[in-house]
Amino acid sequence: MTELHTDRLILRRWRDSDLEPWAAMNADPEVREHLGDLLTREQSDASVARFQADFDQRAYGWWAVEVRATGEFIGFAGLDPVDEGMPFSGVEIGWRLARSAWGQGYATEAAQAVLAYGFDTLELPEILAVTTATNLRSQAVMRRIGMLRDPADDFDDPAAPQGPLRPNVLFRIARTARV
Repeated sequence: MTELHTDRLILRRWRDSDLEPWAAMNADPEVREHLGDLLTREQSDASVARFQADFDQRAYGWWAVEVRATGEFIGFAGLDPVDEGMPFSGVEIGWRLARSAWGQGYATEAAQAVLAYGFDTLELPEILAVTTATNLRSQAVMRRIGMLRDPADDFDDPAAPQGPLRPNVLFRIARTARV
């Protein structure tokens, strides 16, 4: 599995030592605010097993993110095929960080490394990003990495219940648009 390195971060394979802080993130209502229900420890651990299997199968997926200077696990970032049943298809970029890592530019830094991998290594023609209409922090990261939103592409997530998680926005960036 390929590791990605930035000035401050390492995006790497998941380790057993990541399971506890990952479960804590998935049990944090603020981290999960735009994602839905909190996850149990079992659900959280199962997600890591899926991430590892997906990576082994297709050579990309969700990397664990750690701070280079300290070795601290702070979340994940990566690429994933868009779920079936969505009103579009392609490969989606995403990230999720522990609250202690918010506001430090880590999401943008990790996302830039993931974009580079998606375009330069995987040669994807386009990368998408999706979030709830109310998740302004993630939308700001999407803009910082050069993604654009066309309000005509906004949609209601068919898997989300009625309420604030249902209205979603779609951002895109083409390989040819990268600077």
